[in-house]
Amino acid sequence: MTAEPTVFVVDDDPAMRQSLRWLLQSVGLAVETYGTAEAFLATVDRARPGCLVLDVRMPGMSGLHLQEELKNRGILLPIIVVTGYAEVPTAVRALKTGAIDFIEKPFSDQHLVESVRHAIALDQESRVTEAERAEVTARLASLSTREREVMERVTEGKANKVIAIDLGIGEKTVEVHRANVMRKLGVSSVAALIRLVLLARGTTGKP
Repeated sequence: MTAEPTVFVVDDDPAMRQSLRWLLQSVGLAVETYGTAEAFLATVDRARPGCLVLDVRMPGMSGLHLQEELKNRGILLPIIVVTGYAEVPTAVRALKTGAIDFIEKPFSDQHLVESVRHAIALDQESRVTEAERAEVTARLASLSTREREVMERVTEGKANKVIAIDLGIGEKTVEVHRANVMRKLGVSSVAALIRLVLLARGTTGKP
């Protein structure tokens, strides 16, 4: 069963945390609040879906340092940065580190809610892609070394005759390996094979 997406709010201002909790819960979203970046880091679980609403200036670890620490740990929750100090260098740094939005306080409730819903949708999409990539990687691992060599050349658009020359094997042998690749990967066309390879390499393979 898929876990319910949660909005994680990290802000050192108790009034702001409570205000955000009321706002987000009023539109049916699950919310957890934390007063420090360290408190959030102590409990964060990459398996839990959702997004992070993050203040910039906090005692101890700042919001930007938390953002960088999450990235270093491979925790890719979509992040919405909120701040009362809308400095351009801060915004640029936050966005370059992967924040999807940078909102200045005081902000529009509607803007924040829309941004949070967008972030949750992005997280759901990325988790589906990650699961698909893991499945494809497992299928690719089932290929023999020779099958992988044939597959790489097929995805480069090489004909069986050319592949046979490249690998120093017979064309019939290439055909056997090619058929095994298609069967093991569960595809019936070169286009589908290419999409799987691109997905495994970190892209969806979509136009």
